Amino acid sequence: MQDANTSPVLVSACLCGRECRYDGGHASGGTKLAKRLAELGARAVPFCPEVEGGLPTPRTPAWIESQGASAVLRGEDRVVTGAGDDVSEAFLAGARATLKLCQDQGIHHAILKEFSPSCGVATTHVNGAPINGPGVTAALLAQNGIETEGI
Repeated sequence: MQDANTSPVLVSACLCGRECRYDGGHASGGTKLAKRLAELGARAVPFCPEVEGGLPTPRTPAWIESQGASAVLRGEDRVVTGAGDDVSEAFLAGARATLKLCQDQGIHHAILKEFSPSCGVATTHVNGAPINGPGVTAALLAQNGIETEGI
């Protein structure tokens, strides 16, 4: 059991074993996540921006349409599914809810799932292919001073 006095760190819920990924599975961070939390002296606060934004599990895979997360945040790009549905509002709502949780709970650090169009820190998907750059939630957190790292 983690000490209640440890600092809270936001963690992508799928990394904590929650079955909330687009395919209905999880992406357990396992020993790598446990080791990193121990190094930080932190306790995980699991959160899934896509589910919080109103998307179901499972769901059609989605990606940033063409420019990148910052353009989505400015309203200049979209997040779309493989079927062509615009899910930008759900991704934006989830990103805003994630930021609010961090602000409300005094969270200054996040460990997020790489390659996600929401949570990717160094790598996300644009036009269906992996590229260097953050997902929508990771970009919003970084813009607001939340330190992010990916697993």
